[in-house]
Amino acid sequence: MRALDWQQIEDDLNQYGCAVVPGLLNADACVALAAQYDDASRFRSKVVMQRHGFGQGEYQYFAHPLPDLVAALRMGLYSPLAVIANRWHAAMGLASRFPSSHADFLARCHAAGQNRPTPLLLRYREGDYNCLHQDLYGEHVFPLQLAVLLSRPQDDFTGGEFVLTEQRPRMQSRAEVVPLAQGDAVLFPVAQRPVNGTRGSYRVNMRHGVSRLRSGLRHTLGIIFHDAS
Repeated sequence: MRALDWQQIEDDLNQYGCAVVPGLLNADACVALAAQYDDASRFRSKVVMQRHGFGQGEYQYFAHPLPDLVAALRMGLYSPLAVIANRWHAAMGLASRFPSSHADFLARCHAAGQNRPTPLLLRYREGDYNCLHQDLYGEHVFPLQLAVLLSRPQDDFTGGEFVLTEQRPRMQSRAEVVPLAQGDAVLFPVAQRPVNGTRGSYRVNMRHGVSRLRSGLRHTLGIIFHDAS
């Protein structure tokens, strides 16, 4: 994995609540990952969103062993993100801290009964969308996650923008629409992040989703760093 500008990523996360990593995956890797969606042997479960009130569309959670690229991204991105996560927890007055090794963090999850892998592929067709939500899955939650757009905007699909909302205390919600090209990744909070105020840092609640697809077919890779109960 190429070297990333982690200072810029942290600055963007702190200022905007998200950080875009352009070209994290090349086109060939995106196409190969999206093609795995039709291989049921790769996945442990499938969710049809409209059955649960999550939106419209579907996604599948990878089974063990994870695809090599997905496992490498999850492990390689975790350690620098753990540095940011620990700063965030300190700023928000939260006691828990995250080990530098993803294997050690997963051991913590597994000891609490969170044993199921959470990386997933999502598929949207015309008219599909994903309601605003948070990916929590259990007691142990890593506060940052990643989505990578595998399809080509305007060529493979139209619409389907990645959307974040931020609810600050006693204020109306703020929306952030994040434009992505094929292979671009967006890093964003799972549920909360710290914001600096006049009296120090305070917590804001974050949710994310995808707007309605106007046409075509859109695939996304999602990487969540905690496992599910």
